[in-house]
Amino acid sequence: MKKQKRDLHHRAYIRGYRAGMAGKTKGLSMQYHENTRPHWLAGWREGREDMWSGLTPVEGTHKTFSMVH
Repeated sequence: MKKQKRDLHHRAYIRGYRAGMAGKTKGLSMQYHENTRPHWLAGWREGREDMWSGLTPVEGTHKTFSMVH
């Protein structure tokens, strides 16, 4: 199994980032376990900041993939 699949905190961060870039509400964080919710919210905040800064979703996706490697 790849490390990327095992790291639940990083996965929650990436999913939060994508939700933030898509303009979704932070209320979606409630579907995550209390241990991973802070990571999702941190990603969501960064995604919202990047969206407001004018970063396109494609650039945001490239940014999230560069975090993995």
